[in-house]
Amino acid sequence: MPNYSGAMRPRILCISFSDIRADSRVLRQIAVLAEFGDVTTVGYGTKPEGASNHLEIESDLPSLPQTPLGVALLAARLYRLVEFRAPAVKRALNLAQGDWDLVVANEARALPLARRIAGEGTPVWGDMHEWAPEERVHVLSWKILIKPFMTWVCARHLPHVTAVSVVNDSIAALYRAQFGIQTVTVRNARRLVDVEPSPMLPGTIRLVHSGAAVPGRNLEGMMQAVGMLGRGYTLDLYLVPARDGGKYKAHLEGLARDYGNVRLLPPVAPDDLPNVLNAYDVGIFSLPPQTRNHALMLPNKFFDFVQARLAIVFSPSPETSRLIEQYKLGAIAEDFSPEALARAIGSLSREAIAAFKQNAHASARALSSETDEDAERTVVKELLISAT
Repeated sequence: MPNYSGAMRPRILCISFSDIRADSRVLRQIAVLAEFGDVTTVGYGTKPEGASNHLEIESDLPSLPQTPLGVALLAARLYRLVEFRAPAVKRALNLAQGDWDLVVANEARALPLARRIAGEGTPVWGDMHEWAPEERVHVLSWKILIKPFMTWVCARHLPHVTAVSVVNDSIAALYRAQFGIQTVTVRNARRLVDVEPSPMLPGTIRLVHSGAAVPGRNLEGMMQAVGMLGRGYTLDLYLVPARDGGKYKAHLEGLARDYGNVRLLPPVAPDDLPNVLNAYDVGIFSLPPQTRNHALMLPNKFFDFVQARLAIVFSPSPETSRLIEQYKLGAIAEDFSPEALARAIGSLSREAIAAFKQNAHASARALSSETDEDAERTVVKELLISAT
């Protein structure tokens, strides 16, 4: 077994085309990687916690080939000519040259870059997160141009990646069926948080949602549902602004003022989120399945709500519905409409909500990241051993 302490620790490169400081999954990944070596991250924003070094990509550089030439090559399906033409990919390729013992690619768009940087003999771990070909297939330009490109990237590169991980077993089945690869499931669970369920307050049921202020997340529908519930219910939304200069978030703030019982609050650092959410009663999320990722979702916020010891009300989805029923955590809406979400929330008595909060407390360890971190440790150990 290699020795991961001392001056000659393995050199690990972790690529993520995100602001890693706000990317909970990648932050947890870095924490595990740092147990084994010195981690250099490549991504937007400044150096994230856990990284030894950081190579910053300018925030205005897109990670897809959105230049006129890139779009033309995508339309012509000349993918070998376009896989390194995205401005952020070109920048990362210049920044991250060096000798590495392990290269980690977060999401399919980083796979070609990771393999080129790794070269021969260096293992590559591809953490696909979700189903790459349909990340934003509800957007017409993505469906026409990017979906076939991402499908080509997966077919070309995944068979040559040393290890592949995904967020849940349903997504794993898609990769196995279409690309014939085996994957490791690493859920978006977070570490166990030592808190107690907060007491219910008289006269109000405090609802909460956390996530990104990104169109297509049905934020308007959740606000509408709580508006239907009226007095006795409040909804606070902790939203990370999209990379649009805050335009969409400003639109949501206008809607919130119209409802009266809905507020938008500043985003919270990932490590602080469970303690902030703990002051609420019910975590809510409803997402119409515009893509297979939506239909098969098991998002960060589900585990955030559990660690915050909240009752949970979600729209129907195989992965989340199974866990809500298994651990008796809350209610599942009949469908994806605001009306169904309002009915599901309104069906819960105060006593039921208090009981669901206690059930979240009882299942917090089982639904924490302990199992997932062990799975990641196994992957990293095996890859570093293969590199020696």
